[in-house]
Amino acid sequence: MENQTDDQKHSKLNTQMFGKLVVIAVMMFGFGYLLVPIYKQICEITGVNILTSQEMKVKPIDNSQVDKSRTITVEFDANTQGPFRFRPTVNSMQVHPGEMAQIVYEVVNTQARSVEAQAIPSYAPQQAAAHFKKVECFCFQQQTLEASQAKQMPVVFYLDPALPKDVKTITLSYTFFEIAGREKKAELKPTELKQAVAG
Repeated sequence: MENQTDDQKHSKLNTQMFGKLVVIAVMMFGFGYLLVPIYKQICEITGVNILTSQEMKVKPIDNSQVDKSRTITVEFDANTQGPFRFRPTVNSMQVHPGEMAQIVYEVVNTQARSVEAQAIPSYAPQQAAAHFKKVECFCFQQQTLEASQAKQMPVVFYLDPALPKDVKTITLSYTFFEIAGREKKAELKPTELKQAVAG
């Protein structure tokens, strides 16, 4: 009889514990669910870390680092070593130092096979290289072109306002060349890439 009483007590305790765990789990789920709206409300009240839809529509402020007193001519050039047609969509553009600009290069794989390729940039005059800042460039990574594929590849850049005053024209030139095979590509080091362009 005592055993049954002990079993009943344990069963009752287990039921109570299970009920408490269920309540705690529901409360935790509810807290997690309400956390985002509560956080937004707190941010609205305090004015911290909030972007309203109206603020998101505001036009970006002009970059105060743009030197509108200077205009630099940037010329674009393209060379190939491999089965490609490769060219810039425009030959040159006028930019102010500090101003964001974009140029698009077009490449066509003239082969009936997939080709791995890499582009290496060069600059003239050489001193301009340190002041030519690329934000986005197809030269950052190797390219895979399928058979007869045409591709447009953007370069987003700006010229550092510290560019020497005597520099009026900069030429950005790319050499686009085929890399022989995936295994070879993985083994190429920066010095070997330069040799591949030179060779």
